[in-house]
Amino acid sequence: MDSPVAMPDVERLRRFEAVTDATLSRLDVSDLLDELLDRVRDVLNADTAAILLLDRQAQQLVATASTGLEDEVRQGFRIPVGAGFAGRVAHTRGPVILNDVTPADVVNPMLIDAGLRCLLGVPIFAAGDVIGVLHVGARRPGAFTADDITLLQLAADRASVAGQIRSQKLEHAAALALQRSLLPTQLGDVAGLQMAARYVPGHHFGVGGDWYDVFTLPSGWLGLVIGDVSGHGLASAVVMGRIRSSLRAYSLITDEPAQALTLLDRKVQHFEAGALTTALYVMISPDRSTAMLSTAGHLRPVLATPGEDVVLVDMPVDPPLGVGRTSRHRHSTTIAFPAGSVLVCYTDGMVERRGETIDVGIKTLLDTVYAGEPEAVCAAVMDRAGTERPTDDVAVLAIRRKPTTAA
Repeated sequence: MDSPVAMPDVERLRRFEAVTDATLSRLDVSDLLDELLDRVRDVLNADTAAILLLDRQAQQLVATASTGLEDEVRQGFRIPVGAGFAGRVAHTRGPVILNDVTPADVVNPMLIDAGLRCLLGVPIFAAGDVIGVLHVGARRPGAFTADDITLLQLAADRASVAGQIRSQKLEHAAALALQRSLLPTQLGDVAGLQMAARYVPGHHFGVGGDWYDVFTLPSGWLGLVIGDVSGHGLASAVVMGRIRSSLRAYSLITDEPAQALTLLDRKVQHFEAGALTTALYVMISPDRSTAMLSTAGHLRPVLATPGEDVVLVDMPVDPPLGVGRTSRHRHSTTIAFPAGSVLVCYTDGMVERRGETIDVGIKTLLDTVYAGEPEAVCAAVMDRAGTERPTDDVAVLAIRRKPTTAA
């Protein structure tokens, strides 16, 4: 590496302004990364510049933006943390300079094919964690100085904000797509019944672990499910989707809610270890006169029957899914479902509020639910819950057995 040479203050200021220019903030995320790399390559007199962002689950760096090495992005190049040049930067959490690049130093053959002789890389941080790597390359040896390290780290700090925004946008889009595919947008007409539902995310990604489902079984029974996977965002939604699909499958091989939840419990413990999950499974008979229910750690539903007090369904609450032994006995409870009655299922976000016990929220819910049209009941419940943005997801599913005469 050339010996550091004192840089005139005017030139130093020009170089630093190039990567801190406020106009960068006005660009779209993708354009910002591309423009930042162009400026970095220019001020460092480099031939290539690239940003690789960390895939945390896979612990791999993924080529995200590049200039001079565009194929790296087009081919979706990935490198394990700790491997090769970029992986070493991420692993050591500090700058790395290679003054004489050889095939033994790098994993990506494109760096060799590009004729690069010198590489400089720095980690990209967010909240103290490495989220990626920014590196530049030159075809001349000894191309980078200590001043270049400082400038490149400054550019990495700008890339950090853009990288986080980009990741959030991608996760947001994926979460919304998943939500649309898993939460019923419309509840179909079912003979003898009326249904309505609400879902409000408590997280800015727009989807979390709360879910509900409605399906007709070959026997004519109607299955209703509401559940809650701990956590928020895409990761919880993915687990939720797998659990939802599994319960649908188990509902086809058993006609008892407790047995379906027992099978689901085994699945969660084996394949979704660490995912605390609650679920309420309700089956309504073909003649709509009775309902069978089983709950795995989920809050008991509310039943409103014309001419009677609104009550929580009297039923045992078994342990959540994925916790403890798989051999535990689960319970199914059969209740009457008279004409005109409304059954309201909900997640804990509906009844939990800061500074209040859950009993207060449940009492409010009991005072609000009535034996009316499900849409009106859902609207009343959501209105009574208040306009404050929930800190947890809220899901509500109301089902009414149609009255024998117009109500």
